[in-house]
Amino acid sequence: MNSVKAARHGDLFVTVTGCKDVLTGAHYEVMKDGAIMCNAGHFDVEVNKLDLQKMASEVRTVRRDIEEFTLTDGRKLYLLAEGRLVNLAAGDGHPAEIMDMSFALQALSAQYVLQNAGALKNKVYDIPADIDARVADIKLKSLRVQIDQLTPEQERYLNAWKHD
Repeated sequence: MNSVKAARHGDLFVTVTGCKDVLTGAHYEVMKDGAIMCNAGHFDVEVNKLDLQKMASEVRTVRRDIEEFTLTDGRKLYLLAEGRLVNLAAGDGHPAEIMDMSFALQALSAQYVLQNAGALKNKVYDIPADIDARVADIKLKSLRVQIDQLTPEQERYLNAWKHD
Protein backbone atom coordinates (compact mmCIF):
# COMPACT_ATOMS: atom_id res chain seq x y z
CA MET A 1 0.00 0.00 0.00
CA ASN A 2 1.50 3.36 -0.94
CA SER A 3 1.56 6.21 1.55
CA VAL A 4 -1.37 8.11 0.01
CA LYS A 5 -3.58 5.01 0.21
CA ALA A 6 -2.43 4.48 3.80
CA ALA A 7 -3.28 8.10 4.65
CA ARG A 8 -6.98 7.23 4.30
CA HIS A 9 -6.78 4.82 7.23
CA GLY A 10 -4.59 6.47 9.81
CA ASP A 11 -5.52 8.54 12.82
CA LEU A 12 -1.98 9.46 13.86
CA PHE A 13 0.93 10.07 11.51
CA VAL A 14 4.47 10.29 12.88
CA THR A 15 7.21 10.94 10.35
CA VAL A 16 10.70 9.74 11.23
CA THR A 17 12.46 9.50 7.88
CA GLY A 18 14.74 12.54 7.71
CA CYS A 19 13.40 13.14 4.18
CA LYS A 20 11.30 16.03 2.88
CA ASP A 21 7.66 15.86 1.81
CA VAL A 22 6.76 12.64 3.57
CA LEU A 23 3.27 14.06 4.11
CA THR A 24 1.97 16.41 1.40
CA GLY A 25 -1.26 17.74 -0.07
CA ALA A 26 -2.01 14.38 -1.67
CA HIS A 27 -2.07 12.85 1.82
CA TYR A 28 -4.08 15.68 3.39
CA GLU A 29 -6.74 15.30 0.67
CA VAL A 30 -7.61 11.80 1.91
CA MET A 31 -6.87 11.97 5.65
CA LYS A 32 -9.70 11.42 8.10
CA ASP A 33 -11.26 14.30 9.97
CA GLY A 34 -9.32 14.70 13.20
CA ALA A 35 -6.08 13.12 11.97
CA ILE A 36 -3.01 14.15 13.93
CA MET A 37 0.43 14.65 12.39
CA CYS A 38 3.86 15.15 13.88
CA ASN A 39 7.48 14.89 12.88
CA ALA A 40 10.13 13.14 14.94
CA GLY A 41 12.58 12.82 12.07
CA HIS A 42 14.86 15.61 11.00
CA PHE A 43 14.33 19.35 10.57
CA ASP A 44 10.86 20.59 9.71
CA VAL A 45 10.52 19.43 6.12
CA GLU A 46 8.90 16.02 6.50
CA VAL A 47 5.38 17.41 6.93
CA ASN A 48 4.78 19.85 4.07
CA LYS A 49 3.23 22.70 6.00
CA LEU A 50 2.92 24.95 2.95
CA ASP A 51 0.60 22.43 1.26
CA LEU A 52 -1.42 22.20 4.47
CA GLN A 53 -1.73 25.98 4.76
CA LYS A 54 -2.82 26.30 1.11
CA MET A 55 -5.58 23.72 1.62
CA ALA A 56 -6.87 25.29 4.84
CA SER A 57 -9.68 27.79 5.05
CA GLU A 58 -8.75 28.46 8.67
CA VAL A 59 -5.71 27.84 10.86
CA ARG A 60 -5.77 28.26 14.61
CA THR A 61 -3.81 27.22 17.63
CA VAL A 62 -6.07 25.03 19.77
CA ARG A 63 -3.53 24.30 22.49
CA ARG A 64 0.12 24.98 22.99
CA ASP A 65 1.99 23.20 20.17
CA ILE A 66 -1.22 22.02 18.45
CA GLU A 67 -2.39 23.73 15.27
CA GLU A 68 -5.79 22.97 13.78
CA PHE A 69 -6.12 23.24 10.00
CA THR A 70 -9.75 23.40 8.87
CA LEU A 71 -9.84 22.31 5.24
CA THR A 72 -12.32 23.75 2.75
CA ASP A 73 -14.47 20.58 3.04
CA GLY A 74 -14.73 21.06 6.82
CA ARG A 75 -12.31 18.32 7.88
CA LYS A 76 -9.88 19.30 10.59
CA LEU A 77 -6.26 18.10 10.62
CA TYR A 78 -3.95 18.69 13.54
CA LEU A 79 -0.23 19.40 13.40
CA LEU A 80 1.94 19.15 16.48
CA ALA A 81 4.90 21.45 17.15
CA GLU A 82 4.52 23.30 13.84
CA GLY A 83 5.98 20.25 12.08
CA ARG A 84 9.28 20.62 13.92
CA LEU A 85 10.82 17.76 15.86
CA VAL A 86 7.97 17.02 18.24
CA ASN A 87 10.12 15.39 20.90
CA LEU A 88 12.20 18.55 21.17
CA ALA A 89 9.81 21.34 20.19
CA ALA A 90 6.75 20.16 22.12
CA GLY A 91 8.47 18.03 24.71
CA ASP A 92 10.52 20.94 25.98
CA GLY A 93 13.71 19.22 24.93
CA HIS A 94 15.56 16.46 26.66
CA PRO A 95 15.76 16.87 30.41
CA ALA A 96 19.13 17.37 32.07
CA GLU A 97 18.68 14.00 33.79
CA ILE A 98 19.11 12.35 30.40
CA MET A 99 21.53 14.70 28.72
CA ASP A 100 24.08 14.55 31.54
CA MET A 101 24.63 10.86 30.86
CA SER A 102 24.76 11.40 27.11
CA PHE A 103 27.36 14.16 27.45
CA ALA A 104 29.37 12.08 29.92
CA LEU A 105 29.43 9.16 27.47
CA GLN A 106 30.47 11.49 24.65
CA ALA A 107 33.24 13.11 26.70
CA LEU A 108 34.66 9.83 28.00
CA SER A 109 34.40 8.26 24.54
CA ALA A 110 36.28 11.21 23.03
CA GLN A 111 38.95 10.78 25.68
CA TYR A 112 39.14 7.06 24.83
CA VAL A 113 39.58 7.83 21.13
CA LEU A 114 42.29 10.38 21.91
CA GLN A 115 44.17 7.97 24.18
CA ASN A 116 43.86 5.02 21.78
CA ALA A 117 44.04 6.80 18.42
CA GLY A 118 47.08 4.86 17.22
CA ALA A 119 45.44 1.49 17.83
CA LEU A 120 41.99 2.23 16.46
CA LYS A 121 40.97 1.37 12.91
CA ASN A 122 38.78 3.60 10.78
CA LYS A 123 35.39 2.03 11.69
CA VAL A 124 32.44 2.44 14.00
CA TYR A 125 33.00 1.22 17.56
CA ASP A 126 30.60 0.46 20.36
CA ILE A 127 31.25 2.43 23.51
CA PRO A 128 33.58 0.30 25.62
CA ALA A 129 31.70 -1.46 28.40
CA ASP A 130 33.91 0.01 31.11
CA ILE A 131 33.04 3.56 30.00
CA ASP A 132 29.33 2.71 29.90
CA ALA A 133 29.56 1.14 33.37
CA ARG A 134 31.53 4.11 34.73
CA VAL A 135 28.89 6.61 33.57
CA ALA A 136 26.11 4.43 34.97
CA ASP A 137 27.94 4.14 38.29
CA ILE A 138 28.47 7.90 38.53
CA LYS A 139 24.80 8.53 37.73
CA LEU A 140 23.57 6.03 40.31
CA LYS A 141 25.86 7.50 42.96
CA SER A 142 24.60 11.01 42.17
CA LEU A 143 21.07 9.74 42.82
CA ARG A 144 22.22 7.89 45.96
CA VAL A 145 21.04 4.63 44.40
CA GLN A 146 22.78 1.37 45.07
CA ILE A 147 22.34 -1.80 43.09
CA ASP A 148 23.30 -5.34 43.89
CA GLN A 149 26.49 -6.69 42.37
CA LEU A 150 26.39 -9.87 40.34
CA THR A 151 27.94 -12.91 41.92
CA PRO A 152 30.85 -14.48 40.01
CA GLU A 153 28.50 -17.32 39.02
CA GLN A 154 25.93 -14.85 37.65
CA GLU A 155 28.65 -13.05 35.67
CA ARG A 156 29.83 -16.35 34.15
CA TYR A 157 26.26 -17.23 33.24
CA LEU A 158 25.60 -13.88 31.53
CA ASN A 159 28.96 -13.86 29.78
CA ALA A 160 28.27 -17.34 28.39
CA TRP A 161 25.26 -15.88 26.53
CA LYS A 162 27.35 -13.08 25.05
CA HIS A 163 29.68 -15.52 23.33
CA ASP A 164 26.99 -17.68 21.72
